[in-house]
Amino acid sequence: MLWLKAFHIVVVISWFAGLFYLPRIFVNHAMATEPAEIARLKLMEHKLYRFVTPISWLVLASGLWLWFGFGFSGGWLYTKVALVLFLFAYHGYCGKLVKLFAADQNTRGHVFYRWFNEIPVLSLIAVVILVTVKPF
Repeated sequence: MLWLKAFHIVVVISWFAGLFYLPRIFVNHAMATEPAEIARLKLMEHKLYRFVTPISWLVLASGLWLWFGFGFSGGWLYTKVALVLFLFAYHGYCGKLVKLFAADQNTRGHVFYRWFNEIPVLSLIAVVILVTVKPF
């Protein structure tokens, strides 16, 4: 199970790298004015989202395997699961935003995306505290 735990940590780190970087690309895209820059950012968004999505499924699969393999329980776990489900919804919404940017239909400014970019950071802090401290 230690190999599985190590694998889970690696794929979680990889997934979060994408969740941190994709909204940052949205910030730049919302500010971009040059057609070449916009085209490059669209390509970056598409490729990153397509790369990170399968990693998110590895996070889910390895996390469920750990949960049922170790038999974790407690309120902390259910709160963590709720946060992870929220992050999957966040990931899905990022996919919707990728499509909106690709179709030149973005209506939000860079300030929105700067705040939007903080959501996975705060979620990660909460998840790490829940898993490490197990406060309840």
